[in-house]
Amino acid sequence: MIALQKRARPSQLMGYLAPVIALGITILAGLVLFAALSVPVGAAFHAFFIEPISSLYGLAELGVKAAPLIIIAVALSIGFRAQVWNIGAEGQLILGGIAGSVVALAFYEVEAWYVLPAMMIAGVLGGMSWAAIPALLKTRFGVNEILTSLMLTYVAVLLLSYLVSGPMRDPDGFNFPESRLFHDAATLPKILSGTRLHIGALVALALVVAGWVLLSRTLLGFALRVNGAAPKAGSHAGFNQSRLVWVALLLGGGAAGLAGLLEVAGPIGQLLPTISPGYGFTAIIVAFLGRLHPVGVLFAGLVMALSYLGGESAQITLNLPLAVTGVFQGMLLFFLLATDVLINYSIVWRARRVA
Repeated sequence: MIALQKRARPSQLMGYLAPVIALGITILAGLVLFAALSVPVGAAFHAFFIEPISSLYGLAELGVKAAPLIIIAVALSIGFRAQVWNIGAEGQLILGGIAGSVVALAFYEVEAWYVLPAMMIAGVLGGMSWAAIPALLKTRFGVNEILTSLMLTYVAVLLLSYLVSGPMRDPDGFNFPESRLFHDAATLPKILSGTRLHIGALVALALVVAGWVLLSRTLLGFALRVNGAAPKAGSHAGFNQSRLVWVALLLGGGAAGLAGLLEVAGPIGQLLPTISPGYGFTAIIVAFLGRLHPVGVLFAGLVMALSYLGGESAQITLNLPLAVTGVFQGMLLFFLLATDVLINYSIVWRARRVA
């Protein structure tokens, strides 16, 4: 009988190499899948991994896709380190986009420098307000934050649909469910001419540095790490667990809300019924692929952003369904979890006991 036996000392080196191994296995499995679909393996590999970043515009698009993933995943990784499982970043992203859009439309005719900063603040507060609901239910009533944060995502989707079809719909938009296009003062400045790369990429890099400083150089970061590794020790040391839950969830919600604002004020330029291809959920994979470390999240975000671009490229070049992106991301998560299991456990053979 096959069984798993916990290793006395899991390899720290293999822990760092696991994401690379999982990525390599995922690429091989993807090529096997393409071959099974009678798609030329070489053409599929080129379309999915090479063609999207073979030009300056493609590299800029990689930054556009990676920015929201990195922003959300850095904050989620901090919460996950504290054993606070915020699974509702997608809903918090939507609320941030809504809140920022409210400011943009309220100042629709105002061409002033303060419009965009006000939108960013509104986006952060919108995401935090949505994350505050599972935080309150967790700390006051002991309700599992996984369920509440996840279920609130679907409430956010319905709220967005209602708003763009009603109160926030463009009065001159021929009844299409979308808001007005934002004015220039309410859109993000581009940092690379001729591309869509905006200052959100710089915000993502700044948050990577801020996340690293928080975790490694502050008492709050130490408290969050201790609460995740040994909650009883954290309580004995005087760390307030309820406060840490609030901090972790509000950080995740604020970052997701900011990412939502960057989407509506950046590539989209208005509020639509769909403002995210699932960044809030994909960021969870990014956080674990980056080993819950801000610097690791930076590279993992680029990898996952490439999966989005590769899926679009494969759809155009090879006529493959866009769902190939989700398949790639799902396989990557599966192989990452599998390698983590083998790092912490060894496979042993045990003889069956005869009654």
